[in-house]
Amino acid sequence: MKLTRSIVNASIATAQEVIAHFGMQLPPFAHWTVDHWRRAGPEYNEIRDCMLGWDVTDFGSKDFHNIGRTLFTVRNGRTNHPDYPKQYAEKWLIDPENQRAPAHFHLSKREDIICRAGGNVLVQLTKADAAGNPSNETFLTQVDGCTRRLGPGEIVRLRPGESLTIHPRTIHQFWGEEGTGWQIDGVGYTLSAEISSVCDDLNDNVFLVDYGVRFPEIEEDEPRKYFLCHEYPAATAELLTA
Repeated sequence: MKLTRSIVNASIATAQEVIAHFGMQLPPFAHWTVDHWRRAGPEYNEIRDCMLGWDVTDFGSKDFHNIGRTLFTVRNGRTNHPDYPKQYAEKWLIDPENQRAPAHFHLSKREDIICRAGGNVLVQLTKADAAGNPSNETFLTQVDGCTRRLGPGEIVRLRPGESLTIHPRTIHQFWGEEGTGWQIDGVGYTLSAEISSVCDDLNDNVFLVDYGVRFPEIEEDEPRKYFLCHEYPAATAELLTA
């Protein structure tokens, strides 16, 4: 099924419920309505230009509940952009059991995946070879600061509070472990975080699937409740000259 606006709206509502349950607070702009954003001036251009905020995607899989993501980008920079010199990014990810992104790696981004609260997060890692294909070689990574050697396709279980480093050119997928997490309608939810170097979702992702589209088209089957991070309207000309 194609990604629809109703799926996006429902996923954000669930994410807000999960985040609140675990005692976390989102920044105020996480709750802004469509009308609020249409009135927002250029002083909020960092949110627009660095793609902060809500992000709901099925990566073009048409199978959101298995291959999809709901997350919120709290902070980010822009590579080689003088207005946005931050060299780091932070995302909060909602991890329903077994939902994951397609296997992929980053050309330059280095990230820590942190299991914040709820159940466990399973992380599967494989090193990419020079051609971008899965390698049969072992490799090193860090789990809570402890260096470990992993084999191709090895899965690391992160319990709440634990973290793992994913180095550039490391193929990865991670998901909430089945049977763990806080239950909503029979599905376990875990909250994780990604702390990384600057995230460039337009240029730095390499997907190992044919359909890997970071921001797929959304079927508008109901009114939009929130703008996603790639949908914000520009500040109006009147506000830009105010």
